[in-house]
Amino acid sequence: MITKKDLIMDIIKQKPDAHKIMVEFGLHCIGCGGAAYESLEDGAKAHGLTDKQIKEEVDNINKLK
Repeated sequence: MITKKDLIMDIIKQKPDAHKIMVEFGLHCIGCGGAAYESLEDGAKAHGLTDKQIKEEVDNINKLK
């Protein structure tokens, strides 16, 4: 199970299709150098997502197989 505090690249390693959900929320993190050291929450906040949107994003990612 991932959390908003997990690093973006760690999330992608655990759930490779998570990048599709991130893109739906306006995060094109897979190509960003910050993905290796930035948490999902930090990246999402930098792109203007609300706490509610971040929770929805995490919930959607956790539904992936």
